[in-house]
Amino acid sequence: MTARTVRGVAATALAIAALVASATACSGPAPNAPADSVVVGIAEEPESLSPLLGYGKDGNSKIFDGLLTHDAQMNLRPALAVALPEVSADGLRYTYRLRQGVTFSDGQPFSATDVVFTYRTILDARTNNASRTELDALSEVTEQGADTVVFTLKYPYAPFAERTVLPIAPEHVAGRQDVNSGEFTTRPVGTGPYVLTAWSKGEKLSFTANPHYWGGAPAVKKFTMAVVKDDDVRATRLRAGELDAAILPPALAKGFARDSGRRTYAASTFDHRSVTLPTQHKVTGDRAVRRALDLAVDRKAMVDGLLEGAGRPAYGPVPTGSPWFAEGTERPHDLAQATRILDEAGWKPGADGIREKDGVRASFPLWYTSGDKIRQDHALAFASDARKAGIEVRTQAGTWEVIEPRMAAEAVLAGGGSPADPDFDQYLLLKSTLAGDGFNNMARYANPVVDAALDEGRRSGDRAVRKAAYDTVQRELVKDPGYVFLTHIDHVYVVSDRWEGPQGPLTTQVEPHDHGLGAGPWWNVESWKPKQ
Repeated sequence: MTARTVRGVAATALAIAALVASATACSGPAPNAPADSVVVGIAEEPESLSPLLGYGKDGNSKIFDGLLTHDAQMNLRPALAVALPEVSADGLRYTYRLRQGVTFSDGQPFSATDVVFTYRTILDARTNNASRTELDALSEVTEQGADTVVFTLKYPYAPFAERTVLPIAPEHVAGRQDVNSGEFTTRPVGTGPYVLTAWSKGEKLSFTANPHYWGGAPAVKKFTMAVVKDDDVRATRLRAGELDAAILPPALAKGFARDSGRRTYAASTFDHRSVTLPTQHKVTGDRAVRRALDLAVDRKAMVDGLLEGAGRPAYGPVPTGSPWFAEGTERPHDLAQATRILDEAGWKPGADGIREKDGVRASFPLWYTSGDKIRQDHALAFASDARKAGIEVRTQAGTWEVIEPRMAAEAVLAGGGSPADPDFDQYLLLKSTLAGDGFNNMARYANPVVDAALDEGRRSGDRAVRKAAYDTVQRELVKDPGYVFLTHIDHVYVVSDRWEGPQGPLTTQVEPHDHGLGAGPWWNVESWKPKQ
C-alpha cells in the first residue's frame, strides 16, 4: 500500500464506507449455489503466485501467511509470529518469536529456516523481484533456533514491521528449484487457509480450504477467483448468477442497487489513477506542459461524473485526509493559469487550436488498458481537459504487452498506491535510480530534491523528520510534476447477501492499488460463515 502502524492511522483517517443496497429485488444470485462455495469476479490475475517474485507482498494472499497480518482496521497483528516484534532501542534489530505446530499444505513443518530462506532469496540479485528495493533497509536475517528470527537493519526504518506481512515460502520446495521459473511459481505450497487446486491462466484460480490451517478450517470450502478483465462482462456474469461477488466500476455497481439478494460495499483506498508524463517525450518532457496539464484537469468533475462520487480528487500519491498528506498542495482547476504557463513557455496555438513550439506539435498518445472502464473514462476526460488548453492527447487502448514497451516515451493511464506507509508507494514511483525498472518510475522522473527527500524519509526513524521529507516530495510535485494525479478511487464490490463475517456483516479494509485478490469483502473469506 508498521511497528508504528501507519496503516492503522490511515484506516482511522479514511473510514471504510459500506453502501447497503435497497430492498426491491430486480434479480439475485443463483438460488442453487453450493452452500460452502464462493466464486468472485476479479479484473486482473498475478503473473506468478510465488512470494519470492512479489506475489502477496502486501499480505493476505490466501495461500500463504506472513509473520504478521492486518486486522479489519489495518493494524498489525501476529500470524506466523506469536507476537509483534521486539525492537531494539536503536531500531536496528527486530526479533520475532514463531508460532509452533504450523505445517505447510504438504504436511511439512514450518520453521525459522523458511523465514530466513524467503528473505534472503528475495534480496538475492538473481531473483526477479521488482520490489526488492522495498527491503533495502534489511542487512541480514538470521535464525536463532527453530522458533526465533532476527532481522538486522542497515538504518532505522520505521515501517519495517509492515514488510513482514510478506508471505513465507517453504525452503524444502522453493529452494530446490529455479526461483524464477520453477513450478512453485504456478503450483505454490504455503501455510495459508487455502490450497491452490488449479490455475487456468486468463480464466480462473481455484482453491480448496486447508483442513489443517493453524487458524482453523474455513467454512468456505471452495473458493474461486474468476478472471474477467472486461468490466461489462463481469457485471453481466454477476447478474446471471455465475458469480457470487465481483469488483465493479461505480456506474456498473449502481445497476445492482435494487437487488435484494446482494449488497454493495465501497472500500476507501490509496489507489490513485494518474497520467505518466515521460520526460523522454518532446512534449511531456517540457516542464511547462506538465505544469499546465496539472492545472487544466478538472479532478472534481472526474470524481462526480466518472466515479459517481466514489472517490476523491488526487494531488499526489497520498490521498487527502491521510496524516501524511501535505496540506496546501491541492491544485485548483485553473484553465486560465494553464494557458498562461503555455503561452509564456512559447507554446502558441496553431490554426486548429493545438499548440506548437519550435516546430513541435503539442500532441502525444495516452495508453490505457483494454476493457478497464475506469481507466478508459479517466483517459477520455483527461484528453478533453487537455484539449481545452490546446494540447492534443490521443487515447489508445491496449494490453500491457502492447503498452509496456512504449512506456519510456508515451503516456500511460496508470494506477498505484499503498496505505501501509508513504515510502512504499513514493519511492518506487519517483526515485530516479528506478527509472525504467519495469513498472517502477514509469515516467522516468528525475528530481534531485525528491530523491534526497525520499532517502531521508526512508532512513529516519523519527516521524517528524519523515513527515517533513514526504511534505517536501509532495510540494516538489506541484512545481515539477512527473505525473498528473487525477483521482483516488473507492473500490466498489457487489456481493451475494448469503454470507456474513465473524462479527456479522461483511467488511472491507483500507485498500492498496492491487484489488480483488487479497482485498475486497473477501479479505477474510476464511472466516465467513453462512448467514443465519
